[in-house]
Amino acid sequence: MNPKSASPGALSGVRILDMATVLAAPMGATLCADHGAEVVKLELPDGSDALRGLQPVKDGVALWWKIANRGKRGITLDVRQPRGREILLAMLPHFDVLVENFRTGTMDRWGLDIATLHRANPRLIVLRLTGFGQTGPYRARPGFARIFEAMSGFTNLTGEEGGPPLHSNFPVGDAVAGLFCAFSIAAEVARLRGDPQALGVEVDLAATEALFRLLDPLPVEHEQLGQVRRPAGNRASYTAPSNMYRSQDGIYFSLVASSDAIFARLCQAIGQAEWADDLRFKTNPARVVNLLELDAGLAAWFGAHGYDVIAATLEAAAIPFSKIYTIADIEQDPHCLARQAIVRLPDPDFGSLPAPCIVPRIVGREMPIPRTGPAVGEHNAEVYAEFGIDAAELARLREAKVV
Repeated sequence: MNPKSASPGALSGVRILDMATVLAAPMGATLCADHGAEVVKLELPDGSDALRGLQPVKDGVALWWKIANRGKRGITLDVRQPRGREILLAMLPHFDVLVENFRTGTMDRWGLDIATLHRANPRLIVLRLTGFGQTGPYRARPGFARIFEAMSGFTNLTGEEGGPPLHSNFPVGDAVAGLFCAFSIAAEVARLRGDPQALGVEVDLAATEALFRLLDPLPVEHEQLGQVRRPAGNRASYTAPSNMYRSQDGIYFSLVASSDAIFARLCQAIGQAEWADDLRFKTNPARVVNLLELDAGLAAWFGAHGYDVIAATLEAAAIPFSKIYTIADIEQDPHCLARQAIVRLPDPDFGSLPAPCIVPRIVGREMPIPRTGPAVGEHNAEVYAEFGIDAAELARLREAKVV
């Protein structure tokens, strides 16, 4: 085995100026920071980013902010003011990526259009993450995760059959857009690294399109089969069995046995070996057609046994399943513990705070654990000194509310 060695990560040397707000675009920059990018978080001097007010908050301290913006240094700058705009443009030659998520046209109104940005740094990657993109009739609309989820078709797939669609109690749309943000940055960085003469680009990332990109089969099944996929509760309508079940002692768990080989093992394990040869259930297409009858039989067996018995039976037969975990379950699960799925981020207020680990893991490389996200303007003196702004000038800028 190769011993692990400390490493700054594959994005070491990449400098990102993150002037985005709330969650999606900042998450993309954070994922890059996890893998070695140097990220400077730029906020307005009043610290009005909405993420600083979202729960969970403890003793007035925004916990989500600290986790979502981990590994970044923080500065304040009001780029809407002429002096603030000058400072931003003077800093840009020292950055590889600028991330923003203001409504389409906002940066232009501030005198920071794409031509101006690229005059300051011709190789700059300008990533614009908006709800609906830089073009089209909806380009100036405001948006939040649930709006992206609704418009993309994602929300229409959730909920009980015959009931209303349901949103998740987490902004999935922001998380997915954040992943595409990080992917876009890494892809463009790879392009620039491969060609010293290459110029920067404007990346037009629409959160609604990012979610829609995940839903590969929806357009083709509608065009070729005339089908519109609808909510089906916890049951998958494209493969079977794939559902959530309840044990006799009230434990909910998910099970997927959609391949014929796995289904045959499941049948054997629960004493229904004949199901594997039943024409109603022998193949996945047949099981989908008859999934109500199949699920009724499975639910009856699971409902007559305690979860410990069910888990032991399914584990012995190598059936994919999992109890529906809460965060408390994740914290105690032996596999999650062995993998250190939760790491502790150093934090000046709480000593340390728990957070998800860096993903993915690179074999033979151990990534340093990042610090929690910065306080408002925490690194103003440190960062601005790098650009020749001394303490006296910084005080004047603070007095003018530029920083």
